[in-house]
Amino acid sequence: MAAPDYEKNAPADTADIDNGKASSVDLDAMKLAEMGYTQDMARNFSVWSVLGVGFSLTNSWFGVSAALVTGINSGGPLLIIYGIIIIALVSTCVGISLSELASALPNAGGQYFWANELAPKKYANFASYLTGWFAWAGSIFTSASVALAVGSALVGCYQLGHPDFVIQRWHGFVAYQMVNIFCFFFNCYGKTLPKVATITLWTSLVSFFVIMVTVPAVAPTHQHAKFVFATFINNTGWAEGGIAFIVGLVNTNWSFACLDCATHLAEEVHHPERMIPIAIMGTVAIGFVTSWFWSMAMFFSIVGDFNDIIASATGVPILELFHGALNNKAGATFLEVLIITTGLGCLIASHTWQSRLCWSFSRDRGLPGHQWLSKVHPKLDVPVNAHFASCVIVAIVGCLYLASLTAFNSMITACIVLLYLSYAIPVIALLVKGRSNIKHGPFWLGPIGLLSNIVLLCWTLFTLVMYSFPYAKPVTAANMNYVSAVYAVVTIIITVDWVFRGRKSFRGAGERHSDVTDVIDGVRRASGTGSVH
Repeated sequence: MAAPDYEKNAPADTADIDNGKASSVDLDAMKLAEMGYTQDMARNFSVWSVLGVGFSLTNSWFGVSAALVTGINSGGPLLIIYGIIIIALVSTCVGISLSELASALPNAGGQYFWANELAPKKYANFASYLTGWFAWAGSIFTSASVALAVGSALVGCYQLGHPDFVIQRWHGFVAYQMVNIFCFFFNCYGKTLPKVATITLWTSLVSFFVIMVTVPAVAPTHQHAKFVFATFINNTGWAEGGIAFIVGLVNTNWSFACLDCATHLAEEVHHPERMIPIAIMGTVAIGFVTSWFWSMAMFFSIVGDFNDIIASATGVPILELFHGALNNKAGATFLEVLIITTGLGCLIASHTWQSRLCWSFSRDRGLPGHQWLSKVHPKLDVPVNAHFASCVIVAIVGCLYLASLTAFNSMITACIVLLYLSYAIPVIALLVKGRSNIKHGPFWLGPIGLLSNIVLLCWTLFTLVMYSFPYAKPVTAANMNYVSAVYAVVTIIITVDWVFRGRKSFRGAGERHSDVTDVIDGVRRASGTGSVH
């Protein structure tokens, strides 16, 4: 039979079906069936809980606090203050691009699904397959980076209370694994996830407010405006200030990564074509406001020599900043615990995100072991297998931290660039197909959307090249940027799997479209509205 054209034959709005008598669950399930998928998980999320997951993961002010570890050596206050503005503008364009596609084609697969629907038929399957792998690899590296940030903060708090304690790399590794295991359990029961997401959202905002008020208020002295807004610090060895700024920009960029998170909850929220764009754009807006004002307040509150913060024995510059401002170890530890709690919420959200990516990609047979990874637990209402497998891989990746801190840090860069690549592929497909040749969703910004698409593509190319530069000069094995090696390993894994399994097994748009009639028929029978035949 002829494949249905989803873009031109999208289901009618709620008010137009059964005179408003059909439930929204049935209508959402019907829209999903039009794409060739069954409703496998309950739609338990509200717009607030989806925003909670999206913001808890991106959580820009937490990201900036963690990024101070390296960012202050590659630009200092000037980098953070102005870097946030630059990245927020870029992220707005990224958010608009993702929101338009999520509104037009709401699906838990997100960018890999969009690539499959929009790319030319000849290249659609490989483009989709590549996108799915880039996105999932990016999510794994993101979880690893968050787990390390939280683990390092825990070890730093212990060191602050025990000055004779000398931090070893294995201490951070153990804390990393403990944090990863602890957060694993929060994603094992579907009905509690929306509440957890909402709680983590408010925990982050309350923690932000408490720290924002407390630190500047109790600091005995404050820095002058020139230090905050015009001090550039270059300890990278790069003679060119611009290169040093770009190298440091990686850290600020990390604070606004993972904007696609909400798109992968499209099958767990009602009316995703409206709710997902709200969550994405809300994440960018809240992220910019909180991170920029928080950074400014913290830099004004630095007491003493800035180099003392960089050289802190705790290994956590923001904890040393708290200690200097409060002159009280207990108070500084309490504020750092607020950041740690926020970071735990961030990792929980990252686990939610990576598990949905793994599960949705597996149901189209995109990953080895897809038969197992694509299952949703009938009682827990979560893809437990995909969640477990993803967390195990995060634990394995953490072992690299023991071998090489520099190599591990390269994965932080990789998580940013791989995710941008996963956004760029469907956007390129959209532009090739023509923005006017798809059925637009409620969120569609026309020329502004086109400009956002172009900015996203340019920024992806920029990061792919510039974020591969060495972190410092002279370049040695200890400070080399190994991100190119990470790209190579990921590319080899993708290529091998595609050649020996993926190209024969992957379920592309053609196969999905041929299943649409049967899926729709099943949805109608389940809702008692009769057969399509």
